[in-house]
Amino acid sequence: MSDSEEHHFESKADAGASKTYPQQAGTIRKNGHIVIKNRPCKWSGNHASLLVDTKVVEVSTSKTGKHGHAKCHFVAIDIFNGKKLEDIVPSSHNCDVPHVNRTDYQLIDISEDGFVSLLTESGGTKDDLRLPSDEALLTQIKDGFAEGKDLIVTVMSAMGEEQICALKDIGPKN
Repeated sequence: MSDSEEHHFESKADAGASKTYPQQAGTIRKNGHIVIKNRPCKWSGNHASLLVDTKVVEVSTSKTGKHGHAKCHFVAIDIFNGKKLEDIVPSSHNCDVPHVNRTDYQLIDISEDGFVSLLTESGGTKDDLRLPSDEALLTQIKDGFAEGKDLIVTVMSAMGEEQICALKDIGPKN
């Protein structure tokens, strides 16, 4: 190899930080998170919260026979796109559980192309998030911003994805 050759490596890893952690399937409970088909999901156990909280909907454990393993049947909702996903896993096996974080930011601006400008805790700006696709939340954000209100948005992040998931109105701008 010559000295003039340059090597460029692209990595999307977070300095060795894992996006998930293992948890035994039989210990995952309602209102917990789980990764199904490489998507972060959450489940709650009832269909009423299916669209509001985007949680795992159902988990059941059943024994398969005299020498079989108990199985966990997970029905969950993707926390970012709301799609329903299912998986069946032996209860003694490990499942991936996503690290899910929520961070509050003050809304500074909304660009014409649908991106938001957010004020971070350190005083910098975060400009890489789009407005949410949820119509009700989108309307609340746009209307509140147009009325000149001070708005705090909650951003949920998991497995390298981020999305605005909630809004708090902290009053009129001074």
